[in-house]
Amino acid sequence: MTTLKPRYSKQELARLGDEIYDRTVRSQVDPSNKGKIVAIDIPTGAWEIDSKDIVACSRL
Repeated sequence: MTTLKPRYSKQELARLGDEIYDRTVRSQVDPSNKGKIVAIDIPTGAWEIDSKDIVACSRL
């Protein structure tokens, strides 16, 4: 059985997510969305926002 290794370490994933959020997402998120979840697809930079993480992730 083949074991798959993650593409990114947890630290790299967090760093890339923060970078994409600061560069692309932050300016597009309305203050009324405070408390909602932003799901970011690291390889593509696509993102979704919702009050439920599973909903935001499924839309990606």
